[in-house]
Amino acid sequence: MQAFVDFIQGFLGLGATVILPVAIMILGLVFGQKLGKAIRSGLTIGVAFVGIFLVIDLLTLNLGPAAQGMVERLGVDLNVIDVGWPATSSIAWASVVAAFIIPLGLVVNVIMLLTKTTKTMNVDIWNYWHYTFMAAVVYTVSGSIVQGLIAAVIFQIVCLKVADWTQPMVSDFYELPGVSVATGSTISYAPFIYLVKLVQKIPGLKNLHADPDSIQKRFGIFGDSMVIGLILGAAIGALAGYSVGDVINIGISMAAVMVLMPRMVKILMEGLMPVSESAREWLNKRFGDREINIGLDAAVLLGHPSVIATALILTPITVLIAVVLPGNAVLPFGDLATIPFVVAFVVGAARGNIIHSVIVGSVMIALSLYMATDIAPLFSDMASTASINLPEGSAMVSSIDQGGNLVNWIIWRVFEIFN
Repeated sequence: MQAFVDFIQGFLGLGATVILPVAIMILGLVFGQKLGKAIRSGLTIGVAFVGIFLVIDLLTLNLGPAAQGMVERLGVDLNVIDVGWPATSSIAWASVVAAFIIPLGLVVNVIMLLTKTTKTMNVDIWNYWHYTFMAAVVYTVSGSIVQGLIAAVIFQIVCLKVADWTQPMVSDFYELPGVSVATGSTISYAPFIYLVKLVQKIPGLKNLHADPDSIQKRFGIFGDSMVIGLILGAAIGALAGYSVGDVINIGISMAAVMVLMPRMVKILMEGLMPVSESAREWLNKRFGDREINIGLDAAVLLGHPSVIATALILTPITVLIAVVLPGNAVLPFGDLATIPFVVAFVVGAARGNIIHSVIVGSVMIALSLYMATDIAPLFSDMASTASINLPEGSAMVSSIDQGGNLVNWIIWRVFEIFN
């Protein structure tokens, strides 16, 4: 068993840039593509994800230190550190239930496809770590591997159903036909789509058109997504107390994120579309005319400038909310760069309206901080078991990504009732 666990951890350690191309290539062959075409599709998607994650790293490396600078200037004293998704995923894969998740997840997805209870063929195996974390949480509470696996399956089913529900929006607004998103850190915030609809009915607010096209028409060059990235990045640097040179540097870096991310997503779609078409043809021959969507990492949604713009505005707001929110003990840090993933569905529901997205995003962040505070003692125990060192000066750790994940929190609380 340990050898199998080590193999799984080693395979997942290769990351999405290796796992996804291999999965896409295999799918292409299964669905009747010629070897050369399948290899090209897989490699194209691999190249695209390398580009996407390089841009995300650019975002992370700039936002992390800036957030720390803002926190230091505010003199905040919060004793639960947000360790971010990399540490959270390490905690998940260190659990004894980890070895079962990938095979179990694949079986569940196939069964749901065959029984027509989902339209999503989720090839985003890398993000199965969200299901693993859910299983690890319930296993820690109950001591039962079976309960942990049941919790993971419930989480996966919710992810797939939300992916089906939001797919028309992904296809229409994000212009990604045949793609759905079942990433655990994104689907959790799908219920806030209803809050967006409420905000859009409020007199005054509903008439504020702040999507990139409207902003550019009104402000000309200052409404260009690249310039918006420059302005927002520079504002974050100024709030962090950076020097003039560093303010300009972070501004240009954020401008680069705004420009490069959409281009990486376009490359990804070049690789995905042939596989998606082959999958439909293969399934239609055997199961009739069925709609099947390919489930991908939520990173594909970051190509829209409204997502990045909303996330950049929410970065200092998140730090401020953490400071003034009564009862919050979490200091945002590691997961500040995951805010684009958190708000992606909300931005889509708001049709790119940045003002509406920021309003709803602020409510989401506040609730996420409360949930992350609530689960912090359990989260810290899991980190200790996984030999994750606590950051200096912190009493406990948690994360916005999974500690503040609504679906994760509800399932944990339900299982805790019975244990």
